[in-house]
Amino acid sequence: MTIPIEHQTCVHPDGRFIVGTHRPVYTVANLRASDHRFELGRDDTQQTVDNDDNFPHKNIQIPDGEPVFEIRNPFPFKGTTYILSSWADRRARQAETIGIPAPPEASFSRTMEKWMPAGKMTAPKMTGLILLLPDPLKLALASTGTDPADLEILAALSCDFINDKVTGRPIGLVYERDRDGRRRPAWKNRELFETLANNPHLPDDYKLTMVLKPGVQGNSEIVGEYLSAGEPHTHVFEYLRRNSYVPWGHYAANMAHDAIRYRLADLMLADTIGMRHLYYQRVYVQVSRELGMELPVSPRTLSTAAIEDLRLKIMGRVRGRKPGMLRFNGTLWGWNYGFDRSPSSYRLHASHQQIHQQYALLAEKTTARKPPDLPHANNGCFSYACGDLVTGFIAEYRRATGKNFFDCYFKAIYANQRTDGRTGGPTSLVVFEDEHIMLFVPKAQTSQWELQVITKSPVGNILESDTQARQSLDRAIWMGMRVLEALGAKMITAIEYSKRFDSGDGDQRLLYALLPRLPESPGAFSEAQLRWINGHYPEDFAWACREKMAEHSLNSEEVPEMS
Repeated sequence: MTIPIEHQTCVHPDGRFIVGTHRPVYTVANLRASDHRFELGRDDTQQTVDNDDNFPHKNIQIPDGEPVFEIRNPFPFKGTTYILSSWADRRARQAETIGIPAPPEASFSRTMEKWMPAGKMTAPKMTGLILLLPDPLKLALASTGTDPADLEILAALSCDFINDKVTGRPIGLVYERDRDGRRRPAWKNRELFETLANNPHLPDDYKLTMVLKPGVQGNSEIVGEYLSAGEPHTHVFEYLRRNSYVPWGHYAANMAHDAIRYRLADLMLADTIGMRHLYYQRVYVQVSRELGMELPVSPRTLSTAAIEDLRLKIMGRVRGRKPGMLRFNGTLWGWNYGFDRSPSSYRLHASHQQIHQQYALLAEKTTARKPPDLPHANNGCFSYACGDLVTGFIAEYRRATGKNFFDCYFKAIYANQRTDGRTGGPTSLVVFEDEHIMLFVPKAQTSQWELQVITKSPVGNILESDTQARQSLDRAIWMGMRVLEALGAKMITAIEYSKRFDSGDGDQRLLYALLPRLPESPGAFSEAQLRWINGHYPEDFAWACREKMAEHSLNSEEVPEMS
């Protein structure tokens, strides 16, 4: 069966969303041969609770199964979202029901002090008790513990410290050489070390000593820096990551040792602007070098005005170039926020060890290679960029419908009606917008709390983004991440979908997806098939986000100046 392209997306060419509904009516043949009845217990009235309902005598009739809404993702390569009405109805028009409660405080020391007679639990005894804990329990305490005293004891079990002779506080690590002669910390328990280093409740001097001082995590060169003028203070380093999974290396814009940010609640707009500034600067500088352009001689960070001037000069060179004339013609940008590790040693999200973002330039093609023993081997292939999937789809959509996809998409967003078809509740998917961007809830979310940021004008990559558009993008990304954490999200992945620099498609928009990982949505066989299961209607989630936005006054933060 071949499905026409206009049926593979929820965005109808008329500018409205297509929402499929399943209203199941069916019969199930009872093929069981025997019964296995048990008394399960008693209820609060002392009546027997049994399992008779589990062993019916006849075929089962389902005359009115719960409706399920099926919504194709606007972009077919991202799959389909399913919303079970009974789950979503419980949260409909009730923004306060969407959220995750804050985790409770967890102190092993105070718990043991309550159990032991007064004055009997000494510091050496507490250290001894924690030392005796099985490793899975140590990991659980390192991940969820909120008592700095517990975490300091665990830190001493994870590595060897050099302590200040007067204060006794940590000021350095003991190092050793690995099998290849490379220097590394003398870990006693590396998993414990990494888990502790990501716990916001670990005292700052331990964070500095274990992971935050430049160089403590390795020899990656610092090749960029951003400082804000005056207050609020922000400081960002740009690290080069050599020998990266990105063949030409990638970069990490990392909050510096004197600007500790472990939680989004502590992340200022100035911090996000600083990290993004280094992203823009790196891409513009490297593209200009590829084009043989002269660069400012000063090694200092380029000002916002200088970056914009450089961008305009690059656009003058790039505009009109045919595909294949640029060696590097795409970008990769991402943000892994949050960390967790289960007691069974499963790492549940990427290690962040201080908030940071990653980015790189992408080559157009892989290197041609014709080994002598494989004379028919190809001459290389086009390199992968997720934005290319958008480019291919919108071109096919235009051929099939005669319309620009993003024109239809924006029309559908603004004309949105409730997914459940009811009246009287919130209908808007928009969380925030200005003249340049929109922060919104996609009609078909691929994580239960997905948010997206999109440019409203035909801006498809950061080369096409002027100063005002970049500032709006930075603010929207910061606002979206802050809102998600305010709702209770602890782990969020953000990615960029952008078009190639030399693409002539004027319809494609620059798009960012903010994808939380929720406690009871680990991803399983449904998600592996790109089937995304949601427990709320997108309109209600957008409403909950707007409520949090107002509660935390996220619209009021001013754009800072750079020093």
